[in-house]
Amino acid sequence: MNSIIKTIITKKYIISFSSAVLLSLFVLSSCTPTGVVLSAGATAGVAAYEERGVKGAAKDLSIRVEINNSWLNAGLELYNLVSLQVYEGRVLLTGHVPNNDMADRAVRLAWQPKYVREVINEIQVRRDIGIETFARDALINARLDSALLFANNIQSINYSTRSVAGTIYLLGIAKNQEELNLVLQVARNIPDVKNVISHVLLNTDSRRLQQPSKKMGDKS
Repeated sequence: MNSIIKTIITKKYIISFSSAVLLSLFVLSSCTPTGVVLSAGATAGVAAYEERGVKGAAKDLSIRVEINNSWLNAGLELYNLVSLQVYEGRVLLTGHVPNNDMADRAVRLAWQPKYVREVINEIQVRRDIGIETFARDALINARLDSALLFANNIQSINYSTRSVAGTIYLLGIAKNQEELNLVLQVARNIPDVKNVISHVLLNTDSRRLQQPSKKMGDKS
């Protein structure tokens, strides 16, 4: 839903109203976990303006679907507690789980999709997360997404954000260091934010060209 809202209201990106309506209907009709994941993917109209492009967005969507299905098959607790952000085959895992075994399982399953190039483990192992923390993180996410969307000199479509217990995690591509610095400044100024951790790459970073490495558990 977030990508739909951004597409409709921002002046920077163009998409036909009819396409937005069709996608909205698809989102509303999605009943399965896979359907929900698919509905969160970027549309072709949006992806065309992203640094990763349409093909990159499609690969990332396939990664997201496969990982979420693997997590769901491994158990509802894992599926509900761990979140993922995907950009150009780089998978960032966040959330909080009660033990290291669950975190290790999430990481192992995240390596399985074909196009995964990197898995970044930022899962917190802790038990003291309450409903107030969830609500506060949701508010931080909403405020940050809005602030980035309307900030000057930031192409917010190239960033994925997530707040976990007051820590903001950033993933995506920055056009230059100046833009990244501005994104970090905006994130740090959001109320209730305790820390900001960036896994954003610059547009010219050579790591964007690296091929997927051997998966965990693969035999040489």
